[in-house]
Amino acid sequence: MTQVDFYILPDTTLEARLDFACRLAETIAGKGYRLHLHAEDEAMASDLDERLWTFRPEAYLPHALLGSEMAEGVAVTIGWEQPPEPSAEAPMALLNLDPGIPEWFSRFERVAEIINQHQQVLVAKRECWQTYKQRGYPVKAHQLKG
Repeated sequence: MTQVDFYILPDTTLEARLDFACRLAETIAGKGYRLHLHAEDEAMASDLDERLWTFRPEAYLPHALLGSEMAEGVAVTIGWEQPPEPSAEAPMALLNLDPGIPEWFSRFERVAEIINQHQQVLVAKRECWQTYKQRGYPVKAHQLKG
């Protein structure tokens, strides 16, 4: 069954949420997962693509937008509509930055959700928390300090 982790940030800005997403992506990929970052829309996906190249000068996290030629050869993909193809090579994780829950989330071994103190994010992610719990998925909260 899919394990769901909520990371709760003290920050209120979208930038802080996306910056944390980059750090979390690096950690998840470093643990051997094939990771998919599910963005809210194409603009957020492009922003994440750029941030993953620049979030830490010493970091290198090979990634690609889903559907691009490079997506087949990297362990980290970014998309906003369709899920990546299942992988037999490595366990798969989903970092969900969409306000809702993608209907295909349960094909992943792990799902990470990031909550910050922005009102729209709080409302949407509280609803996600309730949905996961009502469906019987194991949910864990990680309260992060500023």
